[in-house]
Amino acid sequence: MTLTKTALAPEVAAIMGRLGVSADRYTGGTLAVTSPVNGEKIADAAQISSGDASDVIAKSHQAFLAWRLVPAPKRGELIRLFGEELRAHKADLGRLVSIEVGKITSEGLGEVQEMIDICDFAVGLSRQLYGLTIATERADHRMMETWHPLGVVGIISAFNFPVAVWAWNAALALVAGNACVWKPSEKTPLTAIAAHAIFDKALKRFVAEGGQAPAALSQLLIGGRDVGEVLVDDPKVALVSATGSTAMGRIVGPKLAARFARAILELGGNNAAIVCPTADLDLTLRGVAFAAMGTAGQRCTTLRRLFVHDSVYDQLVPRLIKAYGSVTIGNPLETGTLVGPLIDKGSFDRMQKALADAKANGGTVHGGDRVHEADAPNAYYVRPALVEMPAQCGPVEHETFAPILYVMKYSNFDDALELNNAVPQGLSSSIFTNNMREAEAFVSARGSDCGIANVNIGPSGAEIGGAFGGEKETGGGRESGSDAWKGYMRRATNTINYGASLPLAQGVKFDVE
Repeated sequence: MTLTKTALAPEVAAIMGRLGVSADRYTGGTLAVTSPVNGEKIADAAQISSGDASDVIAKSHQAFLAWRLVPAPKRGELIRLFGEELRAHKADLGRLVSIEVGKITSEGLGEVQEMIDICDFAVGLSRQLYGLTIATERADHRMMETWHPLGVVGIISAFNFPVAVWAWNAALALVAGNACVWKPSEKTPLTAIAAHAIFDKALKRFVAEGGQAPAALSQLLIGGRDVGEVLVDDPKVALVSATGSTAMGRIVGPKLAARFARAILELGGNNAAIVCPTADLDLTLRGVAFAAMGTAGQRCTTLRRLFVHDSVYDQLVPRLIKAYGSVTIGNPLETGTLVGPLIDKGSFDRMQKALADAKANGGTVHGGDRVHEADAPNAYYVRPALVEMPAQCGPVEHETFAPILYVMKYSNFDDALELNNAVPQGLSSSIFTNNMREAEAFVSARGSDCGIANVNIGPSGAEIGGAFGGEKETGGGRESGSDAWKGYMRRATNTINYGASLPLAQGVKFDVE
């Protein structure tokens, strides 16, 4: 491992320079930024005060008033240009994601590809914001629904997907006619600054080519919790889409409800998979390993609970344990690494506590130990942990944002379905089976109660075309594809009288002479 010899700050400065970001945005500020790759401080980002944040939101509201008048296909042209700029700067932004978050190279680049994909989706969507024509009981009348921009959309993103989640929201919100204000995680300000610089390039091109767009159309708030609270509390913010922990969601949700604002909450997911007797075990092994260990277990769609039928348990689990022991853990910037670091010491400590609790509840732990401590004492690399549990209890019922997979036996399919649904979290789920009845039951009304229910693929790997969300603990919320755009717009029903009379209640007359 070449960790202590790697100087990342100069590379960060070079990337920022190529993206046109001035040094005062990430040097000399009060927010220290460290890389989980080796614990090195790579920047001191400038932060905004809560008072200035209110001014930013006010400017965003004024931008919305202008942008809502731009025809939707023209708004889509801006997002098309944004997609072009992302393609041009994919390598730099993907590399910065890896440096700031610790994702392996393919995952850093893959996150930027998701941004590109949602731009493609949103460009087409800009010509498809359809409303219905509705049959009416009145003669010489027509009834229809129309969709209109909502207002200022606040976006709060988490560290684990520092740029893709913003793009999922912003691309749809902007083609819908809204203005955006983005508050990224305090752990990942650099990727936010970089992504926003790329958007600014697209905005300048759009205006230079004759487009009409206000400068404050999309804005960035770098700061702490107090800045996030301003975004949540400001009455000019019509919708807040927040991604993060359930603890954060329990604070944000009630505040938005108190002022009747909209919320899209994408929070934790204690995701499960069921392995049935007919499952293709080679396919299952690959699917489980990727879903459970990818991104060092720091995905909201990470596989955390695995229910294996007792007839195949002894065939699958030893192979999984072997895979866990042989996976390459190390510098995510180096070729061949499959598992990078945890984001920080807090994540490591929470992982170790969960493993201790699992042992106290009768679990057998394989892996979970810290590695490369001598090479990188300020970074936190761990071997992914597979924990054989006697039952779904203790830490299994709570999400730990780390690479821990709890494995349990089952013998009855209906019992496995019940276990899948027995935790309050419900973002994603999957089943591995070649039995059509089991597969269909899993995706039916009596099956998985999660927002995502997959067959013969892990719970992770969501695509842009399908809306992401439906987490049951928070009442749901959908972003990205499908009809998620409706969440960023308001609907009106219109009745048009093209006749000469107005239907009145029987016997009602007016003397108009």
